[in-house]
Amino acid sequence: MASGSSALDSLEELDSPTDSGSDYEATMKGTKRRKPAVSKQPPKRTRHNAALKGMSSPSGSSVPTPPGPSPQSVSQGTSMQLSARSVRSMNEESQIISAKDIYDAVCSGKSAMVTVVDEWLDSYKRSQEAGLLVLINFIVQSCGCKGVVTRKMFDSMQNAEIISTLTKEFNEDSVNYPLCTPGPQLKRFKAGLCEFARVLVRSCRNSLVYDEYLFPSLLALLTGLSDSQVRAFRHTSTLLAIKLMTGLVEVAVVVSVQLQTTQQQYNTENSKRAHDRASDRLEELQATVKELRENREELSSMMNATFRGVFVHRYRDQLPEIRGVCIEELGLWLKMDPEDFLNDGCLKYLGWTMHDKERILSMVMDKDPDVAVEVVNLLLLIQQRTDEGLDEEECGHIYPLVYASHRGLASAAGGFLYSKLKSVITSHSQENDKANNAAFFQILISLFIQSEFHEHGAYLVDSLWHVAGSELRDWETMTTFLLQDDELMYEEEGVLIELMMCAIRQAAQATPPVGRTQGKKNLSMKDKKIQEQDKRRITTHFIPLLPQLLAKYSADAKNVKLLLKAPLYFDLEMYSSAQWLEKHLDLLLSQVCGIVEKHTEVAVLEACAHLVSALSSDCYTFSSRAQMAFSQLFDVLTECFSTYVNDLLQGIADDDDTYSGATALKRIAALSSAKDPTAWKLFDSCLELLKSRMESRELDKELMVPAMKCVAFHLMWAKVNVVNSKPTEAELKRLKKEVRSFCRVCQDCLSLNQIDIRDQAFELLCDLLLLYSVGSVRSKPALQALAHLPSDSLRSELAAFLLDYIFTDTEDVELHGILTPTEKSEDEEEMKIRLLQKKRNQLAGYCKLVIYGVLDLTAATDVFKHYNKYFKDFGDIIKETLSKSKLINPVQSAKTVCLSLQQLFSEMLTEHHSRQDLTEIRDLAKRLAMSFGIDLHRVRKPLVALHMDGIRFAFRDPQEGEEPNPNVAFLEILSEFSFKLLQPDRAQLAEFLKSACPSAALSWPPVKLYQRSLEARATSKATEQEGDDEVPSHDMPVVKRRRTTAQGSASTTRGSWLDNSSIQSSLHTPALTSTVQKQPAKRIASRKPRPVESDISSTLTEPESEDEFSPGLQMRKVKLNKRRLASSSKNTPSPRQQDLNSHLNLLSLIEDDISERDEDEIEDYHSDSDTGYTLPSTRHTSLSVLDELFD
Repeated sequence: MASGSSALDSLEELDSPTDSGSDYEATMKGTKRRKPAVSKQPPKRTRHNAALKGMSSPSGSSVPTPPGPSPQSVSQGTSMQLSARSVRSMNEESQIISAKDIYDAVCSGKSAMVTVVDEWLDSYKRSQEAGLLVLINFIVQSCGCKGVVTRKMFDSMQNAEIISTLTKEFNEDSVNYPLCTPGPQLKRFKAGLCEFARVLVRSCRNSLVYDEYLFPSLLALLTGLSDSQVRAFRHTSTLLAIKLMTGLVEVAVVVSVQLQTTQQQYNTENSKRAHDRASDRLEELQATVKELRENREELSSMMNATFRGVFVHRYRDQLPEIRGVCIEELGLWLKMDPEDFLNDGCLKYLGWTMHDKERILSMVMDKDPDVAVEVVNLLLLIQQRTDEGLDEEECGHIYPLVYASHRGLASAAGGFLYSKLKSVITSHSQENDKANNAAFFQILISLFIQSEFHEHGAYLVDSLWHVAGSELRDWETMTTFLLQDDELMYEEEGVLIELMMCAIRQAAQATPPVGRTQGKKNLSMKDKKIQEQDKRRITTHFIPLLPQLLAKYSADAKNVKLLLKAPLYFDLEMYSSAQWLEKHLDLLLSQVCGIVEKHTEVAVLEACAHLVSALSSDCYTFSSRAQMAFSQLFDVLTECFSTYVNDLLQGIADDDDTYSGATALKRIAALSSAKDPTAWKLFDSCLELLKSRMESRELDKELMVPAMKCVAFHLMWAKVNVVNSKPTEAELKRLKKEVRSFCRVCQDCLSLNQIDIRDQAFELLCDLLLLYSVGSVRSKPALQALAHLPSDSLRSELAAFLLDYIFTDTEDVELHGILTPTEKSEDEEEMKIRLLQKKRNQLAGYCKLVIYGVLDLTAATDVFKHYNKYFKDFGDIIKETLSKSKLINPVQSAKTVCLSLQQLFSEMLTEHHSRQDLTEIRDLAKRLAMSFGIDLHRVRKPLVALHMDGIRFAFRDPQEGEEPNPNVAFLEILSEFSFKLLQPDRAQLAEFLKSACPSAALSWPPVKLYQRSLEARATSKATEQEGDDEVPSHDMPVVKRRRTTAQGSASTTRGSWLDNSSIQSSLHTPALTSTVQKQPAKRIASRKPRPVESDISSTLTEPESEDEFSPGLQMRKVKLNKRRLASSSKNTPSPRQQDLNSHLNLLSLIEDDISERDEDEIEDYHSDSDTGYTLPSTRHTSLSVLDELFD
């Protein structure tokens, strides 16, 4: 630009700005502001750079005296003859826009800002002082200050004195001010304020910006406010001043262009010969050039003063919002006017801001993931475009983020890692792409091993997928590494196999791993096409090579377990597409059978079972070949077991025979989850084996657990077969007898000290009771004879199991029982998580017995009683059970809630009476009350029934030896439900209370407290006792439950179970995912429950209280993790069997997609104590886990 040298002069001298962390004392001159005079002729405008030099001192300048009206703003005519006094009196009489009007327009964000500015400009043109005063008061109000600058203050006080007065009048009742008000109002106000500044400059760019009064006065005041110790003044004035300067920069750029154009026109005209020149044109151009130069110098002076007075002091302010505004606008100035700003004098401030690399590195762990993403992208630019870049220690802060749960941040970190890997590969100048890919995998394997984040390969692959997709799809390079000897170390081979399997899954499914969500859940047509192409390429490449890989790693349990998953991602139809591929299918089947005969590890056998289920599916034409191969394998295993079964039954088998029989039984149990074993008739021998072991008390878990599984699978497949056929009455009787016999054996096992046997018995009981429940055969009259109802003693044993082994804190005893000698050296925290997941599955199994009508709703009292104490571990399951119970029978559900509180209260009276125990029961009542939702009309009858039951319990007749009215204190607990009552119901219950209690009892404190809760407003909750809804500590006393008869069983006859409307659930019998193989790609939508008999005429759907329950599981952090795997099986895919399916997962939840949530959260990298950023957890952390457990 022509005048670029004059802009921002002497900025390079400001190398030592004032302290960024300090606030500035206002030291201003005390000169009086002179009155503006209106002359009869407009004076010639003079250069006024000197007048603006005072603005360089942050607060020391007074508002410049406005000169006479300029030619641009004052029209010629008789009005020029008016005196100053007459002009002032006329303006005061006229109505002008007020500061509040401008403030309201800015806050609303809906007004047209141009109109608002135009109205203010009209008032300013009528009276400069009055207009400027309105603008000043608008700024003061925008700061959140209640003070007002009066006309007297404006005329008699300098800026420093005005600011001092406003500071004293500042309202300090709240730390909030408009620019920091939380919520959408902040965004709207800030946008409106910035728009106002932009429109103001744009509207004044041709006239008032040069009037030597408005902008110098305004910028002088903002400069003083920006040095205030009051944060609201400093923040708001800095934002306005910086935005005004941005507007001035835009005007300056336009003026510079105009000046350059006019100067060229002048030079062109002046270069003509004398007789060709137009003298008038030349003089006009010369005058225009002079005026434009003055305008440019004037703008440069204001920009220079604002830069020195505001930016230089505030770019390192303590408040990050102020620093952000300064640096953001500096970037705009560099883009808009590089000739003036793209120099050392301005760039040094940008460099000083970014020189703190340690701070930038710490920001990769910012609590706002979007900020962290931008920081990683910035560091990538620094790494790529600077000579020094980042050293390895600094890069080490970014690498772990590839395991972050936030997918955007993980992808950004993956891009950084990929750039680093490619730079290393390029430095070695590989020959071709294959060599480069080989080097890529070698470096990636080394990094994965050193990162200490093993078993999270899926997260690493997902992070690199968008930048390294071509390398990760190089199946040829990976398989070449694996099939060649001496290419990789043993540990490196395991890592490459894991990464390869993760890449296969990513390509075939096109979904992120568990814990990472993608923005678009539905794939586009393009993505689906890519997914199909990837799947075909994977199938084509691995069909001939997979048998070779399985053969090489057949003895390695860890690696073969991963390789067996590969066919699950194949397009298996391709095996039938060509005859030459059938030999590869035979090789695969042969390898799978060999692996089953070679291994006894549960994880390997389960992987084989998954593959058996997939290859044997009737939807493939080659399924008969697979079924024949696995039938032959079953024959071999059955023959092996039969060799030792007689000796085992007679008790004469030695250790080797027992081991051989147990291993054969393990393999049979694993395959039974995927293939119907009923044809091999193993039920009798396995059941007799269990009975003999129970009688002799030779409790060998290695033998008994697989025997129990074999019997259970036999019964489950038998149920599938009778559903899909027309069995005779004799067959049904025999099957029911077998179910009854096995349930008795499992019931006996519930009291054993062997943890594995006891737990397996409980899980299988829950599966079988549900599969053979009344509800499962309700739609098939011919099969109703199969319905097996649990005996009273069995229901009592199941309830006691909850209290003895689930709702307990005896983790150390449990860990001692489940840890093997090799596992005792592992992380104990990981074992605790495995134990917790096992308990969660067992509790879910029991709750489903209640939900599906196998147990009466009153059996849920043993669950509801522990809602508060074990909320952290089981809160989501118990809450879902509460919700489902309301669908069955809302009134009965409410009575069950009341019954659970009554039982706790009675136990408190029986064992020890303390106020602390009563407070804990009240806390439980508060949480249970929140489960009734917010639709008070829908829960009227259930709540009234609950209150009436509670009142009856409080004033029941005392038993022999009891004091009168021992339960009256229960009314304190009952009062926690009163805030959900509607006003008519409160009056009804108040009358019922008076009729139920003795007249003398009305003065007792519990009765008065309950009465007050009924008298309270319907929308508020009684708060007689302070307390919040926090989860209580596990240190509270445990009320230990003795083994008693089942709840509600004493007066219930066996026949009444079939007709009891309170237990007939409308929910359909679920598929058995603890014992049935789940299809990996198909899901059967669960049907909505139909309404059942209820005391409420409206629908039973009830909104839940979202604020009462955290949406995710509480995660614990461990360094390593193991996946808990158990046996699984698959239903025969017949239409009748699909009618039984509602995808309600039972107990074990052992499929890979579910077991992934068992993986523990890896440790976080924290930059400070405030950082709440988490690295990935492979466990579900959303409500989807409840879908897996219940729907």
